[in-house]
Amino acid sequence: MMADALSRDEVMTVFRVHLGDMIDSFDVPPPSFQSMQGAFLEIDVQKGRIRTRFPILPEQLNPYGAMQGGMIAAAIDNTIGPLSMLYDPPNVTRRMELKYSHPVTPAMTFILVDATFQERSGSWLKFRADVRSGEGTLLARGSSTHWILTGGGENS
Repeated sequence: MMADALSRDEVMTVFRVHLGDMIDSFDVPPPSFQSMQGAFLEIDVQKGRIRTRFPILPEQLNPYGAMQGGMIAAAIDNTIGPLSMLYDPPNVTRRMELKYSHPVTPAMTFILVDATFQERSGSWLKFRADVRSGEGTLLARGSSTHWILTGGGENS
């Protein structure tokens, strides 16, 4: 069963509560998220978690007919990125590591990405993400370290 996506208004309300007028300086959701036809399924600020869904599109396939690894990485980055904005914007991905477990095939129709905040250490934010099929099979796992670009503050 496919979970319902949050409406744009629901997503923007969460970000506006945490970013205030600063939200007007950012594109949420980012254009890359929109071009991949991503959808937010859950934003849980208290748990430090965002869940997204991305369809497997024909233009994302590699020569073997599976989703290209860079597109899976982009889905992870497009989920962790918005989550990172709830902690200390602006920040950028400094390092991202991925481990692929299974090919992502068009028969799966979509992937689910669950990103969670792990910790803050000085000017660094750490996140983790799991990519799963709709049936729950772990397809890839990633971790990301973000660098906070300006002074920054506490988790809001």
